[in-house]
Amino acid sequence: MSALGLSLGSPVLVSLPGGRSCLCTAWPRSDLAEGFLQVDLKCSSPDLTSHPPTHLHLDPAQLTPTPCPKLRGVKITAVVQTADFKKHTPPRVVHELVKDMLKGVYVHRKHVINLEDFDTEIRYVVIQDINLESGNAGFITSKTGVEITGIQTVRHYRSQLQDQDTIPLGGLEEVAASLREMLQLPLLYPDTLSSLGVSCPRGVLLVGPPGAGKTLLVRRVVGEVGASLVVVRGPEVVGSRPGESEEKLRAVFERARSAAEEGPCVLFLDELDSLCPRRTGTSAPENRLVAQLLTLMDGMNRSDRFLIVGATNRPDSLDPALRRPGRFDREVIIGAPTSRQRKDILSVLCARMPVCPGVDLTELAQRTTGYVGADLSALCREAAMHAIRENSKGAEEQVVGMKHFQEALKLSVEWPMKYPEAFVRLGLCRPRGVLLYGPPGCAKTTLVRAAATSSHCAFLSVSGADLYSPYVGDSEKALAQLFRQARACAPCILFLDEVDTLIGSRSSGQSANSVQTRILSVLLNEMDGVGLKTLERRGTEKILQAEGAEESHTQEQLDCQEVCNKDVMVIAATNRPDCLDSALLRPGRLDHIVYVPPPDQQARLCILRLCTESMPVDADVCLEELATKTELYSGADLENLCKEAALLALQEENMKASTIKHTYFLRSLSKMSPSLTAKQIQAYQKRPR
Repeated sequence: MSALGLSLGSPVLVSLPGGRSCLCTAWPRSDLAEGFLQVDLKCSSPDLTSHPPTHLHLDPAQLTPTPCPKLRGVKITAVVQTADFKKHTPPRVVHELVKDMLKGVYVHRKHVINLEDFDTEIRYVVIQDINLESGNAGFITSKTGVEITGIQTVRHYRSQLQDQDTIPLGGLEEVAASLREMLQLPLLYPDTLSSLGVSCPRGVLLVGPPGAGKTLLVRRVVGEVGASLVVVRGPEVVGSRPGESEEKLRAVFERARSAAEEGPCVLFLDELDSLCPRRTGTSAPENRLVAQLLTLMDGMNRSDRFLIVGATNRPDSLDPALRRPGRFDREVIIGAPTSRQRKDILSVLCARMPVCPGVDLTELAQRTTGYVGADLSALCREAAMHAIRENSKGAEEQVVGMKHFQEALKLSVEWPMKYPEAFVRLGLCRPRGVLLYGPPGCAKTTLVRAAATSSHCAFLSVSGADLYSPYVGDSEKALAQLFRQARACAPCILFLDEVDTLIGSRSSGQSANSVQTRILSVLLNEMDGVGLKTLERRGTEKILQAEGAEESHTQEQLDCQEVCNKDVMVIAATNRPDCLDSALLRPGRLDHIVYVPPPDQQARLCILRLCTESMPVDADVCLEELATKTELYSGADLENLCKEAALLALQEENMKASTIKHTYFLRSLSKMSPSLTAKQIQAYQKRPR
């Protein structure tokens, strides 16, 4: 206080990391201890109300004495607890309450005033503007005029803050402007449209390839227009019993109407094609679900202040009735980014990474023709992994250079699991999924188990046949439960073996309501959830009560904890990569694709040594010769060769063999043929996309 020239009660602006700040008054601690700072968040940046800082190291330069003259007037937005208070309380009463609570308070433009200490329904006040020619802070007196420009509920306000926490858009500015214009008019100015005799648009369809940023775009634009967002994914609506899906869809619309009562709202239907595919001639369940959605959209009236935004990468598979005027009558198309847009995307991605000045983003953009945003994100992550490899302990500062981008072709499973702090330092999220593909018998499962062991993390393994059930909904529930189990024991590797038997490709002509299609939708949404925080219930507490006692459970009694999916990595294995859906293979899901080839001569020698390690092999056995003669043999073939040689030795020596001679290996080899062909291997060497 002495160094800054502050007296008791002087206003001071405390600047915090991330461009945040709070306006406080200078006052010494009660114990007169120096070197510590206690910050009052009564007047602070909006995001500090939900994420207060702790254990920060501040420099004295971050404390700025701030003049706060008396204000003639302020413009504010009141944030109230419930929608009922907003609806039934006269504006005059709200104005008097706010003016009384703000009297004698230092305020800052665009800051939030926390009023939770007062016993009223008004929780926050957002300072939109202050009547000052210069400066951003001032003092409210009894003579200060207070103008309330709007009233919001706490839920709506916090939803807006959450939607504003997205990363900057790169290369999507033009599309964002188009979508923003479509949403602003009906959400913010419905009365103006009504006065012109024009009905408000009800739905917007967002079309684009997987990984182009459709979901990110919606979240960002909805936050910018000041609306709340209700997100629903197709599999969340589909139920197992007849009529359950339609019931859930009606509940979704009721939830959107409830949110719209508190302010403008957008209902976002992600993966719309999985929810409402093209109807067939039969009375399939999806036909009833499409009919229910059409009925709900036609039943929307002017009092429903919410819009519907649907996203799909397969617009041709949607039912044509959804795309007529009055429903999804406006479409926004996101194409593959141009070279200029790819450079903008790379600039956003590299802004959070310690990139060497020598990295030429223009050259990278030119060399990544056809890449979408998720592809470029995967490219940056793999380049950062090369930087981590140069210092495997992750202790020193790494810089990502042009050579790392040029060499970003290989990957490793254990790096993001063993060195998470290095990934955080490079501004990266961990890879979400890995696909191992290759011929049968090439030890894909063994490779994954070894990676899990070396990474010191939990390991959950399941095959496609384990999850398959002929009953509607059972397979989807089993898969969702598997992901919940993986999150509960994180860090964890979730291994989906023979994933081609679990899911297929939607372009192969299979029914939209088939088991494989429904499981695929669940898997895509679970994969998109990796890296996001969820609230899950933990435990099944049971309370024994005396006879006649009333059972009472409150939400506070439930054992809940926040689970972060970032410690879960999904690895899938298949020998039929051509059968998988392209949406599953895009970056952001199974974004690392690794070919596990059949063993070469050196690898075959190592496998033979491993297989014969516990066998009494004669001194004349030449494993090098066997490795040379077993071209196109898989690891399983080589293991079978050793077993057959041992059985042959027992048969030839009347079960009295004590060693296995080289001749037995050669005779076994003459009776066997490799399970692979050169044509098969050539087909596997083509990277699936």
